[in-house]
Amino acid sequence: MSYRTPVGLRVAAVVAGILITSGLHYLIPLSNLLWHNVFQNLYYFPIVLAAMSFGWRGGLAAAALAGLTNLPFNIEIWNTLPDFAVDQVLEVPLFFAAGAFTGVLSERERRQRANLERTTRQLTDVYRELQENFEQMKRAERLFALGQLSAGMAHEVRNPLASIAGAAGILQRNSRLEARDSECLAIIVKECTRLNRLVTHFLAFARPRPPHYQTVEIGSLFDSVLELAVHAIQEKPVELRKVLEATGPIECDPELIKQVLLNLLINAIQAMPDGGEVMLSTKPLASRVLIQVRDEGCGVAPLDREKIFDPFFTTKESGTGLGLSVAHKIVEQHGGILTAENNSRKGMTFTVQLPLHQPRQHEP
Repeated sequence: MSYRTPVGLRVAAVVAGILITSGLHYLIPLSNLLWHNVFQNLYYFPIVLAAMSFGWRGGLAAAALAGLTNLPFNIEIWNTLPDFAVDQVLEVPLFFAAGAFTGVLSERERRQRANLERTTRQLTDVYRELQENFEQMKRAERLFALGQLSAGMAHEVRNPLASIAGAAGILQRNSRLEARDSECLAIIVKECTRLNRLVTHFLAFARPRPPHYQTVEIGSLFDSVLELAVHAIQEKPVELRKVLEATGPIECDPELIKQVLLNLLINAIQAMPDGGEVMLSTKPLASRVLIQVRDEGCGVAPLDREKIFDPFFTTKESGTGLGLSVAHKIVEQHGGILTAENNSRKGMTFTVQLPLHQPRQHEP
């Protein structure tokens, strides 16, 4: 009977085993002494079971119950079979010895198993932590190499791009252009603007500026971000909601944190083509503050959730895949954590953990 068997069932099995064995002593005639010796040895089974289930205390209790239930039988046969009765009585201390010894061994085995399970859990946690650290190191190496490449490429592209845009602008001022030529120039200027924005994202990702910390109120920070995010709603039936718990001021670079929150809000709005609610909330957590952006959109597939902060990964047709990477880096610069998880019903929740106070020396 395993340790997972209910306690009541194990107790019932021990008591039933002892009572049945004692009953057999009373039912079988005294002439069958061989069977009575067998019954006497049967007591060890429930005693050992009690010791293995409840330790040495359970073993001693079962031994005491066996001795008490067998006592009337020994008294009854004392006058007719005194030698056999003495043997029966002298075996009772062996019951106690068996119960105590088995119980001690059982408790020692349980402690060893518990220590082994605890060590296994600790090793599993350490292994998982090492795996996470290893993945973070690999990601950091990839991001560093990619950042260097992006910075160099962005500088090389920006100058000829500005020349192209400038030349197109000069040509656009010619009033004698045909409609088709004017349309082509407009496309050139539009695409140059888009490429310039992409290059700007490259530079922001590769070489983000250091934060300029200030003490700001989160409420005013939220108001500024929501005022900007309203323009991304356009004609969509999207409602922006703010839930602000008392957290007090926070030390951060307000412009960079606005960039992070605005990026998360715009992503949330774009994830809900059919409309819904986007909630921007905050709550205190010890010496940190939790800022959450929760939407009711389509969410992200579980396999893609680990990649959303990787550069150039995007599920949007017109996305660059750098917005969340830049946001992740900005939050890391602040000593915070940016995470994402799918909601239980629909949509996603992005959580930004930021320290209330920065350990660095404030810049003037």
